[in-house]
Amino acid sequence: MADNRDPMIPDGDVNPIDTDYQIGQDNIVVNVGPFGLDIHNRVFAISGFAVVAFVFLTLAFQNQVEPLFTDLRNWLTTSLDWFFISAANIFVVLCIVLIFTPLGRVRLGGTEAQPDYSYLGWFSMLFAAGMGIGLMFFGVSEPLSHTLSSFGGTSLENGVRSDWAPLGAAVGDEEAALQLGMAATIYHWALHPWAIYAVMALGLALFSFNKGLPLTIRSVFYPLLGERVWGWPGHIIDILAVLATLFGLATSLGYGASQATSGLNYLFGIPLGDTTQILLVIGITGIALVSVLAGLDAGVKRLSEINMMLAVLLLVFVVLVGPTVLLLTGFFDNLVSYLRYLPELANPVGREDANFASGWTAFYWAWWISWSPFVGMFIARVSRGRSVREFIIAVLLVPSTACVLWMTVFGGTAVNLYFAEGYTAIKDAALPLQLFTMLDVLPLAEITSFIAIVLVVVFFVTSSDSGSLVIDVIAAGGKVDAPTPQRVFWCTFEGLVAIALILGGGLAALQAMAVSTGLPFTLVLLMAAFSMVKGLASEPRI
Repeated sequence: MADNRDPMIPDGDVNPIDTDYQIGQDNIVVNVGPFGLDIHNRVFAISGFAVVAFVFLTLAFQNQVEPLFTDLRNWLTTSLDWFFISAANIFVVLCIVLIFTPLGRVRLGGTEAQPDYSYLGWFSMLFAAGMGIGLMFFGVSEPLSHTLSSFGGTSLENGVRSDWAPLGAAVGDEEAALQLGMAATIYHWALHPWAIYAVMALGLALFSFNKGLPLTIRSVFYPLLGERVWGWPGHIIDILAVLATLFGLATSLGYGASQATSGLNYLFGIPLGDTTQILLVIGITGIALVSVLAGLDAGVKRLSEINMMLAVLLLVFVVLVGPTVLLLTGFFDNLVSYLRYLPELANPVGREDANFASGWTAFYWAWWISWSPFVGMFIARVSRGRSVREFIIAVLLVPSTACVLWMTVFGGTAVNLYFAEGYTAIKDAALPLQLFTMLDVLPLAEITSFIAIVLVVVFFVTSSDSGSLVIDVIAAGGKVDAPTPQRVFWCTFEGLVAIALILGGGLAALQAMAVSTGLPFTLVLLMAAFSMVKGLASEPRI
C-alpha cells in the first residue's frame, strides 16, 4: 500500500451521494471473549443458512442430487445460451465505449487520488484471483479439444459424441482447424470475461471510493433504487452476490482439486478418487485460513506475486524447450484468428454450432458472471487511484493478452505434439491429466509437473482467501475491517461446499451450481451496468 490512509476517504473532488445510511448501522455486534462478530443480520443469516442447508442436503442425498445437477446444467445452458452470450456482448461494448468517452477521465477515489499498488502488484493480484485455476485446467485441454473437433468434425461433450465443431468443421485441414480451435478458446478467456469483471469492479469502486457508500453490491444500485437500496431490495442483491460468489468459487476449487489430484497420482502414485480430492480440499483450505489470518498485503498479495513468478517461469520454459518459433509466431496468428472469428463466436442467435454455444460458451459466461462479485470487489479494492480509462484498458487488455499467450504456449505445444509428432496419449488422457501428459514429453518433466501442482495449489489458496474476504465484506454490510473469525467462517464453508459438490456429482454438480447462481446474477449485473453509467456521468473528471 502507498500509505495507511482510509481508502473510503476521497482525495480531491468527487460527487458523493447524500444519504443518512451509515456503514454497519444494521449490523449485529457480538463479542465472545477474544472473538467478535460484526455481521449484517439479514444478509449473513439468510445466505449463511442457505449455504449450511445446501451442504447438509447434498451430503445427505448424494445419489439423488447427481442426476438433478446434470439435468439442471444441461437445461440452463441449452435454453438460455442466447441470453448469456448477449449479456457478455453488452459488457464488452460498454467497456469499449467508456474508454473513448469523457467518462473515462473520472478517477476512482477522487481527482487527486494516487494508486495504492504498483502495476506489478496490481496485475499480479487481479490475474491470480481472476482465473488462475481455470488456465491451469483448460490451458492444454480446451485448445486441443476445439482443434481436434474442428479437424475431425466431431467432439465428445458430456460423454456423447456429436457432429459439431466451433463455427463448423475444418475436416482434414490442420491449419484451418488450429485457427478455429484457438479462436474458440481465446474467445472464452480474453475480452468477454474480463469485461464482465471490469463492469462489476468499476461500479463497486465508483460508489465506494467516490460516492461514499458501503463496499457492497447493493451500493451500485443507488441511482435506480434510491434509499430503498438499504432495505429488502438491497438485501436480496447482496444475498444473491454471496451465493453466486460461493458457488462460483466452489466450481473453481473443484477443478483445481481434480487437477492437483491427477498430478499427484501421475508423479507420486497417490490414489485418484473423491477421497484424495476431499483431503486435498481440506489441506488447501487450511493453508488458505493461514493466509486469511495474515491479511491482504501479507497473504494474498505475496502469494499472488509468487504464483505469478512461477507461472511466468513455467511458461518461458515451455516456450524455450517446445516449438519456440511456432509458438512465438502463433501468438500473433491466434490473435488475428480470434478477431477474425469474433463476430461469429459472439453471435447469440441462429448458431449452427449450438452444442459449442451451449456446452462451452453459456457455461463459461455463467461461471464468469458468478465470479464477478468476488473478482469485481477484489479488483475494486486494489484499483483505487486509477482513472476509469486506465482501469478498463488494464483490466481488459493486460489479462486478456496474458491469457492469449498462455493458451498459445500450452495449447499450441499440445496440438503440435499431436499433429507433428503423433503423440496421441495427450488426446486420450483425462482432462485434468492432459497438462501433465504434455509436460511428460518435455525435459525436466518431474520438476515442471511439480511446479504445475504448486501453481494449482497456490491459485486455489489465493482464490479461497480472496473469496472469503469479499463474501465477508458483503455479509458485514460493507465493512472492510470486519472481525477475522467471519472470514474464517466463509473460507471454511467454501471448502465444505466444494466437498459437498464433489460428492454430489463431481464436475457436473459444480458446473450446475455455477450456472444456476450465474443466471439471476446476470440480470443483477445488467442493471448494475446501467446504474454505474449514471453514477459516472455525475462525477468530476481529471
